[in-house]
Order: sequence, then C-alpha cells, then structure tokens
Amino acid sequence: MASALDTLCGQAFGARQYHLLGVYKQRAMLVLALACVPIALVWTNTTRILLFLGQDPAIAAEAGAYARWLIPSLVPYVPLTCHIRFLQTQSIVVPVMASSAVTSLSHVLVCWALVHKAGMGSKGAALARAVSYCTNLSILSMYTRLSGACKRTWKGFSMEAFKELRQFAELAFPSAMMVCLEWWSFELLVLLSGLLPNPKLETSVLSICFNTGALMFMVPSGLCTAISTRVSNELGAGRPQAAKLATRLVVCLALLEGSVISVTMILLRRFWGYVYSNEEEVVAYIARMIPVLAMSFFMDGIHTSLAGVLTGCGEQKIGARVNLVAFYLAGIPLAVLLAFALHFNGMVCTYKSYYSIH
Repeated sequence: MASALDTLCGQAFGARQYHLLGVYKQRAMLVLALACVPIALVWTNTTRILLFLGQDPAIAAEAGAYARWLIPSLVPYVPLTCHIRFLQTQSIVVPVMASSAVTSLSHVLVCWALVHKAGMGSKGAALARAVSYCTNLSILSMYTRLSGACKRTWKGFSMEAFKELRQFAELAFPSAMMVCLEWWSFELLVLLSGLLPNPKLETSVLSICFNTGALMFMVPSGLCTAISTRVSNELGAGRPQAAKLATRLVVCLALLEGSVISVTMILLRRFWGYVYSNEEEVVAYIARMIPVLAMSFFMDGIHTSLAGVLTGCGEQKIGARVNLVAFYLAGIPLAVLLAFALHFNGMVCTYKSYYSIH
C-alpha cells in the first residue's frame, strides 16, 4: 500500500509542490496503521487457519508462533516504509542505503542474541525484525528532521494529513494488489506443497526457492524503485518524453541484469542449496529446480521494471488486473495440474512462475 507514495510524492516533487510530500507521508501512516488491524488478526489465528487448510500440525504450530511474534514488527514498519518512500521519491537514496546497511549488520547480532543466546528460536527471529525495524526507523527519522535535504518537504506534523484519506486508500489498494497478487500466489504454492507427499521436504525446498527468488529480486526491485521515481518526477514536471526515454533504458538494464544473474544461478546450482541446508536430498532437489527458476527470474526482472513504470504513472489498477489474470487464471491452475495430476511435485513452483510471468 505504501507504493502509492511512489506515485503521489514522486509527482508532487516533480511539480515542485514540496510541502505535499510530508502531508502524503503522514496520510499514508494513518491509512497503513488501519490496514494493520486485519493483518494482526490473521497472524494471531495463523495456526487455526493452516490447520483448517489441511497443513501438517507441526508446521502449522511453528508458523503460527512465528506469525504471532511478528505482530510487534508492524508498529515500526508502518512509519519506516513511509519514510523510505518519502526519501526515495526525492532521489535521496544514499542515506536510505547507509541506514539499511547499519541495520543489516546489527540484525545479525540481534538475531544471534535472541535466537541462540536467549534460546527463543524462530520466535526470536520474528522479534529481531521488530528490533531492526526500530533501528532503521530511528536513523531515517533523525535524518529527515536534522538534514537540510528535507527542509522543503518536511514541515512537521499537519492536520491536513487527516483529509482525503479515502482518496489515498483508493490508490493504495490497487498498489497493494499489484504487488500482493503476485506474492500471494507464491505463498499459495507453499500451502499446496504442504498437501504433497513428504510435505516437510516440499515446503522446505519451496521456501528456499522463494527466499532465493526474494534475494535475487532485490536487483530488479531497485530498478523498479528508480524508474517509478524517475517517471513520476518527469510526469509531475510535465516532461512525458523524458519518462518514455527512462522506460526504454530500464528495460535494457533489466534484460542485462536478468541475463547475468540467471546464468550465475545456473552455474552455481549444485552448490546453492548448501547456503540453506546440509541435507543432500534438499541440495539435490534445489539443483534440479534452479534452471527453470532462473528463467522465471529473467522474465520477472522485466515484469518488475514495467510495474515500476505503471506505479510512476499512477496506473496500478492495470498492473493488478494483469497479475490477477497471469497468476490466478493461468499460473495457479497450471500449478495444480503439474503438481497433483502430472506429479511434478515441488518442481511446479518454477514452471508456474515462468509460465505466469511470461
């Protein structure tokens, strides 16, 4: 939902309506805080939901405990994600990168202390996210208020933020759907894998594949953020031709980075599983899945970059409709067919991803 700020703040900055960026950021915090209520309810009842869906009781219990301990992370994450969008749409990216780097380094120590030293296991891992979000938020908040770079765009808290909440939500909802319809389809595949023979192996391997995808996704995600900022700034300034040129450039960059990373993944396929597990069965399974996952990633790089163009234009509804058709009318039915009728089992994740995105 916060990606609505990419459109609103980006275009306002391009149009030199600088004071609106601070107003939009506060308005987003209010809307996103309300959206956290149903999320917290779902996380509270995760165990019951997974058992109702026929998942393994041990997996459901562990996932439910992890989800409940994630709830505190919502408190700092709402203002954090709004601060990040607020700064990125002004092309203030180095402080965001530095803050993330400091947070990532400290996160390792926090995870070790809570997971191993305190003996909290996965609960500690969930709580560590809240601690790290607070660290990142503190750094960015101090930068926003003390740095001269934000003097024009941050004028302090304003009652104007309480106005037009509905209009903001009307843009935020399709923004969320454009992203979530894709990611929820992957989570649905994990749930489906829990219904396959040997569910612990299948869910483990699929989770590793999706974590790999999330790691590799950070590169096209950067392109997505850059192009949404550039397009929204240029459109706000009344320069559509410059926005078109930026779109052509980002597609070329997506093709280049997709080729490099896909080839690298294929070359390392026999070793990649050892990053996550020392079980030979898991490592061998992942090695078989990596080549098709690499093809999926190549297409997803282009898909993500074009999604950034739509965000910059404020046309998130188009992206949401495309993802609905691609993933739920094509991808998920194909996943069920391959996994349960043709017995591809976990291999379905990569075939489904490639087919849907393509």
